Amino acid sequence: MSLDSLKSAIPDFAKDLKLNLGSVIGNADSNGILSQQQLWGTVLSCAIAARSPRVLRELEPEAKAALTPEAYTAAKSAAAIMAMNNVFYRTRHLLSDPEYGTLRAGLRMNVIGNPGVEKVDFELWSLAVSAINGCGQCLDSHEQVLRKAGVDRETVQEAFKIASVIQAVAVTLDAEAALAAE
Repeated sequence: MSLDSLKSAIPDFAKDLKLNLGSVIGNADSNGILSQQQLWGTVLSCAIAARSPRVLRELEPEAKAALTPEAYTAAKSAAAIMAMNNVFYRTRHLLSDPEYGTLRAGLRMNVIGNPGVEKVDFELWSLAVSAINGCGQCLDSHEQVLRKAGVDRETVQEAFKIASVIQAVAVTLDAEAALAAE
């Protein structure tokens, strides 16, 4: 199970996804935009958020090998907390009644304050997961924290490029598996 195995599973009609997967993950060492921890934490948190067992099974071993135990746990924590936050904040934003935005959330989010890794890395992973989950309010919030911390737009974009490719690969492979089961 590996990135190469995942790429080989992508059907010919989705060749662009195979190329993009290799580009955003496989060639990431050569572009130098993300550190190894940022890259593999983004990959792991997005593989979880994409909800595809196959994508997660293929990418998790390489992520685990590349990350410290603390970073591995933090990446999983980013996927978990953003699964909750993205639904909550997206819903508050989408409701036409602005009074919901004034109410106390009342949800525990302690991991955001103490993620066990560099705050910038956790914010980057949270942004990437928010891209998959489609929460504009969370995207804006995490992007602003990253920019205030001095992270450039290219780094932020790299995280959501990874998210977009992993999500597309997950959708494609899950659809192919469903069609093959008919």
